[in-house]
Amino acid sequence: MKIAVVGATGLVGGEILKVLEERNFPVTELIPVASERSVGKQITFKGKQVTIVSFEDAIAAKPAIAIFSAGGGTSLKLAPLFAEAGITVVDNSSAWRMDPTKKLVVPEINAHTLTPEDKIIANPNCSTIQMVVVLDPLHKKYGVKRVVVSTYQSVTGTGKAAVDQLFSERSGDYSNPKVYPHPIDLNVLPHIDVFLDNGYTKEEMKMVNETKKIMGDDTIQVTATTVRIPTIGGHSEAVNIEFENDYEVSDVVKILEESEGVIVQDDPKNYLYPMPLTAHGKDEVFVGRIRRDESQPNTLNLWIVADNLRKGAATNAVQIAEYLAENNLV
Repeated sequence: MKIAVVGATGLVGGEILKVLEERNFPVTELIPVASERSVGKQITFKGKQVTIVSFEDAIAAKPAIAIFSAGGGTSLKLAPLFAEAGITVVDNSSAWRMDPTKKLVVPEINAHTLTPEDKIIANPNCSTIQMVVVLDPLHKKYGVKRVVVSTYQSVTGTGKAAVDQLFSERSGDYSNPKVYPHPIDLNVLPHIDVFLDNGYTKEEMKMVNETKKIMGDDTIQVTATTVRIPTIGGHSEAVNIEFENDYEVSDVVKILEESEGVIVQDDPKNYLYPMPLTAHGKDEVFVGRIRRDESQPNTLNLWIVADNLRKGAATNAVQIAEYLAENNLV
């Protein structure tokens, strides 16, 4: 199967290549695509050098699937051109997520809705993905009524320049161009993406709107505060969930232990709980600190961590491609 990766030289693009290789995706030919200045350069895939091509050459090569991680503007411009050529696009940007004609897919939850006619498939926001993987099995059992989430997000979510800013500041060099409006090392910024008229950021509203779309339930109420912290390796979330029905904590743990793509790490006495450091490089979503909210009925607190470049982006996209291939949808 021919696979194109658009944005192959970026942080997420590099992770997509790694995940394709690690998961032994049946790639017969890799077609890496990047900006004009990168065309003709080479990347390594499965120990071999592969030449980066233009998007025109990629379309002409007729890959079955094109995984995009090149930003919203590029996706809006190029994804329809690939789709018109009969190529199925899995897009990592926010460009198509809330388009009512496009599916927003987390494979563990709603891959079954995909059809051969879905030529542009949206990959959700990284913070939303890890949260809904935990929410969905609990929603099926208890009915999620309201979610209050605060995130603690890695600089890798912004990109390579943000990682460079963090490590420059850590070495005492503040002269490099700033990605953030303030220093990020030894600091916390309650600000991810742009501020909107309602006082929330775009990242916060992504979590609100995408959760409802993925889970197929507009009655779920979500409120979010998204925060950038000086870590690399993964995003963390403190999540408060109010259910329609009551629960036993032991039953919640059992449900999550049996849920696809979830690993429970919940042994506080032995200091076992999810952390970015231990989630880094992993494909699963880790959950711990599972406990009853004693301030109101039918409400649960838990802590969710996942590698935002893996399950939050690259792995989820590759899992969508795997589902398409395995179910003869391309």
